[in-house]
Amino acid sequence: MRIVIVGNGIAGITAARHIRKQSDVEIVVISKETDHFFSRTALMYVYMGHQQYHHLKPYEDWFWDKNRINLYRATVENIDFSQKTITLSADSYQVTYTPSLLERLTKVAPKHTNKQAITSKVLTYDKLILATGSVPRMGDWEGQSLSGVQGLYSYQDLELLEKNTAGISKAVIVGGGLIGVELAEMLHTRHIEVTMLVREKSYWSSVLPKEESNLVTKHIQKRGIDLRFNTKLKAIRGQRCVERVETSQGERIDCQLVGLAIGVVPNISFLSSNTTALYLNKGIVVNKYLETNLSDVYAIGDCVEHQQPPEGRKSIEQIWYTGRIMGETVAQTICGNRTAYQPGVFFNSAKFFDLEYQTYGEVPASLPEGVSTFCWQHPTKEVLIRINYDSKSGAVLGFNALGTRLRHAVCEGWIKEKRAIEEVLTNFQQANFDPEFFEKYTLSHTSPSL
Repeated sequence: MRIVIVGNGIAGITAARHIRKQSDVEIVVISKETDHFFSRTALMYVYMGHQQYHHLKPYEDWFWDKNRINLYRATVENIDFSQKTITLSADSYQVTYTPSLLERLTKVAPKHTNKQAITSKVLTYDKLILATGSVPRMGDWEGQSLSGVQGLYSYQDLELLEKNTAGISKAVIVGGGLIGVELAEMLHTRHIEVTMLVREKSYWSSVLPKEESNLVTKHIQKRGIDLRFNTKLKAIRGQRCVERVETSQGERIDCQLVGLAIGVVPNISFLSSNTTALYLNKGIVVNKYLETNLSDVYAIGDCVEHQQPPEGRKSIEQIWYTGRIMGETVAQTICGNRTAYQPGVFFNSAKFFDLEYQTYGEVPASLPEGVSTFCWQHPTKEVLIRINYDSKSGAVLGFNALGTRLRHAVCEGWIKEKRAIEEVLTNFQQANFDPEFFEKYTLSHTSPSL
């Protein structure tokens, strides 16, 4: 049996690894982005000079041959679901690894990757896993096609950023989310002046409650980033390259780079032209077993839209760990143990420059009816902890943490077990996950300051 996986991100590669653990079937992974799987969340550190690209690969190049996972570098031009065939681009090749004598003797693994042309451009499959990820959301602004306008998601985007920022002094970032702040930090390390256009009244206020948003806003401004709130991009101006932008506030801001960071969308455009019955909406629609409406076709990761999302989750969630869980889940099903996708309590984490952020459960920007909140903020430090709880029962519903770390298992357990807010506050030190020598925090209703 041949299993073909389209996409070599965290979802696709996790599926390949777990299928190999349980089965001896043939596995083919197709990617047009890179030869090998890499950590997408660490791309920024390559640009900032903290790492080199080869540091981003969790597995050595020999890992794939050893585990008989065939890597194809190719663009998928067409999928015929009725015939179970995939048409690949003319420049397709297979990535293999042949260790040298020195490597065999010393077990040192330098680069000895081979690229072999694929004879047949039509590949058959028995089961297909679509793990095509997401792509930056692009607007429709005048001047968007100018050189110097780009998003940031793929390895190719990183290469383009290197080219677009060579010798420049000013950049404008459109959007106030996690990708936007990462891009701002990257540019800031190269002493490029950064202006961010944020349509909300404070940073990420559509996601963060007021206190958290204000704290993040001040933290970013302290790093020298020019935040323009209640401001939208109107047009991008220049001859062949970006020269300036015009905003909804009537401002003209000189710049040589425009970074579009207005979110990502499922990467499904190449499927839209197929004259098949694959069910597409905003993403590839799947049931709770990650099965599409077509037999032997599955979808996982950022490209997925859940027909019936698990409790407390959204229909589309483009998060690293949900891709990993989906990869593990679909591997179980394909290997004979049909398993439903269960991501557990919602969780996410990020950094705003050096301000750490964690969220668990349900902590929306505006407090819903029937929900109360406990919010503690350090009087002098950039530290904030919020706990939402049911107004009647007192059961905790969610946590936010800024400037401090909480233990995942403890917070998830308290939410799952519907622990009362009084009990959680009394035992809050159990959730503290700060490294040794970091200050630890205790909370109570009566003495919130430390």
